Amino acid sequence: MTQIESAKKGIITDEMKTVAKYEDIDVEKLRRYVAKGYVVIPKNVNRDIKAVGIGKELTTKVNANIGTSPDLVDINLEVEKAKIAKKYGADTIMDLSVGGDLDKIRKEILKAVDIPLGTVPIYEVAKIAKEKYGKVVEMDEDLIFNVIEKQAKQGVDFMTLHCGINKNSVERLKRSGRVLGVVSRGGSFLVAYILHTGEENPLYKNYDYLMELLREYDVTISLGDGLRPGCLLDNTDRAQIEELIILGELVERAREMNVQAMVEGPGHVPLNYIGTNIKLQKRLCKEAPFYVLGPIVTDIAPGYDHITSAIGGALAGYYGADFLCYVTPAEHLRLPNIEDVKEGVIAAKIAAQAADVAKGNKLALKKEKEMAYARKNHDWEKIYNLAIDKEKAKKMREEIPPKEEKACSICGEFCALLMVKEFLEKNKK
Repeated sequence: MTQIESAKKGIITDEMKTVAKYEDIDVEKLRRYVAKGYVVIPKNVNRDIKAVGIGKELTTKVNANIGTSPDLVDINLEVEKAKIAKKYGADTIMDLSVGGDLDKIRKEILKAVDIPLGTVPIYEVAKIAKEKYGKVVEMDEDLIFNVIEKQAKQGVDFMTLHCGINKNSVERLKRSGRVLGVVSRGGSFLVAYILHTGEENPLYKNYDYLMELLREYDVTISLGDGLRPGCLLDNTDRAQIEELIILGELVERAREMNVQAMVEGPGHVPLNYIGTNIKLQKRLCKEAPFYVLGPIVTDIAPGYDHITSAIGGALAGYYGADFLCYVTPAEHLRLPNIEDVKEGVIAAKIAAQAADVAKGNKLALKKEKEMAYARKNHDWEKIYNLAIDKEKAKKMREEIPPKEEKACSICGEFCALLMVKEFLEKNKK
């Protein structure tokens, strides 16, 4: 029985108890949110991991993408990336590998980390089709659903599936006048399939069968935004919104069939359109958890897109996005290395915390209060422990050792806190 099915029947699962305790939320309230589809708990029945909740009134979660490419296949590197992502606070990992032995890579990552793992099955489908038939667009329905079922059996907790692309939305895309067309890798495979074969997207056409497969293993569907904008010029256009309307319909069908569902959102959105995008999704998709890539708020900062996405992520989280997919400094340039993964996770965690504080989340506010008092008391060990990057904070302070033990080397003996503290305490007395 899936989490949403249990919740509808009034059953509080162990996973709901774990999430409720971590989030400091009433477990019965959480059960109702799961039953309605406002919260998802991605956890395959074949995996033994700590449950993570994503959605309404919970802390904003962060996902880290890793995975090989045809240009670099190193399983050990990808496993290390997964471990680093978890160390610095990623709540979930997505394996986006398209190079090498994908089964082996996925199995090694599943073993290496005990947090939810997501995949995009169409990547493996495309790789097999290319090797077998010479072209990605020659993939067939049996291959698509066989790969999905295989990954579900292996223990994948959530899957990005581009079910909202159909023949109508492709026609809308053709008339849209977009600058960058389709930038979603998985989305491009399915758009190309439709254009090449004239056939309907198998994931859309056979959606009920797909739900049966996912329900068997309680795999959460992450409804992919295959027509998301790839630059600011293309944001919030007709093609994007057409797909979002379809995704809203598919959310309701997933809930009816007791499959947990969340919805993916755009990656390139200017600041003034972020609120609009979040509100549209929440309205059209009946409060389904919203999973956004960034969003990236300017296209002119290659090498710094972890910063551009953190800016967008903080605002998206404030307006109601529930799940931030990190962006690394290597975005648009190359496969990320371990340091890129670390920087991407930290930037996204900062964005998530900023959003949660703005929304009044009590766990986020508690952390801020603890940090304020740690600084007031010059409790440096506590400051380090509360920091998102503990090692960096400690290392930077110790690089120029302060003569005044309680201060740092910016002000030293002229520390503002120490200067005023003495007189404030006298006035209190």
